[in-house]
Order: sequence, then structure tokens, then C-alpha cells
Amino acid sequence: MKKLLLSGNAINTDFGLLIIRLIIGVLMALYGYEKFSHFNEMAASDFWMKNVSFFGLSSKIALGLTVFAELVCSLLLILGLFSRVSLFFLMFCMGYIFLVVFPMSIINKGQNGTEFNPAFVYFTIYLGLFFTGVGKYSLDSKLFSK
Repeated sequence: MKKLLLSGNAINTDFGLLIIRLIIGVLMALYGYEKFSHFNEMAASDFWMKNVSFFGLSSKIALGLTVFAELVCSLLLILGLFSRVSLFFLMFCMGYIFLVVFPMSIINKGQNGTEFNPAFVYFTIYLGLFFTGVGKYSLDSKLFSK
């Protein structure tokens, strides 16, 4: 037991990836569901009208693409289905928020001290999952492995 706790070796990488996938997927899906359920109010808000101009598209289209990434792609990530494609859209969405909407804002001064930009944190986790894969506890593994 002592050797296991002090060792740098993985206990179960696939299970660890499943836990990360489930938690991050559910958290982001909640963001997406909130946007989906209040779609018309959010699309008409000043924030989406003025701050989010995705290649000159209307706020409704930009919000729709965001809902697709945050809700649909997160659900696919939870299932482990089309994972790398889903991660690509999620990384693109979080990267756009991090680079364009809140430009290069990694650390901010918050009410309770230092805060990290959630878009940057999500982007980093998605990037890691993109390169590691989502593990054997996924539909991708069941459907597309030899």
C-alpha cells in the first residue's frame, strides 16, 4: 500500500480519464443547458450583441454555436463518442472565449482573491484529453477499436 501511494506509476489511467471526462463534461453541459434554456434572452443581451462577434455573424448564430459546443459536444464527451471531434469544438469555443471575448485573461483579481479564467482551465483540460484520448471506458473504444 505504501509503495502504491508513493509510486509515480498510474493506478488505472482509463478510470482516471473517465472521471475527468464525466466531471468536466457535466459541468460544461450545465453551462450549455443554461444558455439553451435562456437562448432568446441571452441572444438579445448587450453582452452577446456587443462583445461576441464571431466572424461578423449575428449574436444568435454565435450563441447557437456556443450551445452546440458546450451542450452537445459535452454530452458526446461524457459518452466518449466522437471524442476528438467534440474536444476540437470545445477547445475552439474555450479558446475563442479566452483569446477574444476576455483577451488573454488567465488570472483575475476576484472578490475572494485570485481567480482563474474558467475558459482557460477548461481549454487546458480539453487539450490534455485531446492528446491522451478518453480511455477504454468510452463508446469510441467500443465502436472504433480493432
